[in-house]
Amino acid sequence: MSTQITASSPKLFIGLDMHKRSWRVHFSTDLTIGSGQTMPPDPAKLKHYVQRFYPHHLIAIAYEAGPCGFTAARKFIDFGWQTLVINPADLPKTNPALKTDKIDARAMAKQLRAGNLASIHIPSVPRECLRSLTRQRTAMVRDFRKVKTRIKGLLLYYDLTIPTPVDNPTRSQAFLQWLQDLQWNYPTIELTLRSMLEQYHFIDQQIKTLSKSIKAYCRRHHKQDYALLRSVPGIGALTAAYIIAEIGDIRRFNSFKQFAAFVGIVPNIHASGEKQIIHGVSPRANQTIRPLIVEAAWVAIRFDPVLQQYYRKHAQHNNKAAIFKVAHKLLSRIHAVIKNQTPYQIGTLK
Repeated sequence: MSTQITASSPKLFIGLDMHKRSWRVHFSTDLTIGSGQTMPPDPAKLKHYVQRFYPHHLIAIAYEAGPCGFTAARKFIDFGWQTLVINPADLPKTNPALKTDKIDARAMAKQLRAGNLASIHIPSVPRECLRSLTRQRTAMVRDFRKVKTRIKGLLLYYDLTIPTPVDNPTRSQAFLQWLQDLQWNYPTIELTLRSMLEQYHFIDQQIKTLSKSIKAYCRRHHKQDYALLRSVPGIGALTAAYIIAEIGDIRRFNSFKQFAAFVGIVPNIHASGEKQIIHGVSPRANQTIRPLIVEAAWVAIRFDPVLQQYYRKHAQHNNKAAIFKVAHKLLSRIHAVIKNQTPYQIGTLK
């Protein structure tokens, strides 16, 4: 979204630094640098202030994406204001050592006035809610790993060796039963392990429930795109759901290049003059989707002979770089099936 307003009416540019208890707001017009003040975190009160002191102005407002979400942005849009939610990395920092709410709000208004800012995509409310559900599942998976690590740490601390028949990475039911049957000399340590196991089972059940609900929601509300995504080798039910939740409608990207840049599977290029140096992949990425696409690429090379051949061609030089190349091709397939509304057909070697 461009920040340039071209109408002949007077213009007001608002830089907003948002916090839970207060907003720091800077007002700048097309004629003056303006001033700022602290206000309650209420869009209606900000609207009332603007109508009182800046009537008949065309209004553009910008704030950084963060914990306050997009609720305020949607209200500003309803007011008829041009609204931008900014990636914090896109806001130029003149002096990183000086950072206050006042400076941030003023800098945002200044860049907005100059037309130097671009908004990130503001998701629809249903997609934002689905994303909250998938991110809750991700948090539960993270907690699950921590619980398993704590159990292993407890066994190591008390010098307990796991029997070979039940010692496996998946932590089978046999292993859990072995933990349940452990005999301890002190009831306190027995209670410690029991608490860990209860937490283990609770989180495990939560993950299963959330996974089932996420897949059912996508089958019901995103049936077509969900089926198209699942036709791509390596893209399972949950990965397809995560793509829908985090990215939304892939058709909103004007090109595959934009889509790949959003996901973060593009080279990190440093260019100076005629010299270009590639330092791995871009640090800017959707940190949820990029790892999933890379994992899917490992699966895809097992089932798609074309991708497998492509991987073998590049793996002899650098297998880590090769899998990212495969991930880039896999991403192009995801983009194509959605754009063309056609299920993916696994190719054959000629």
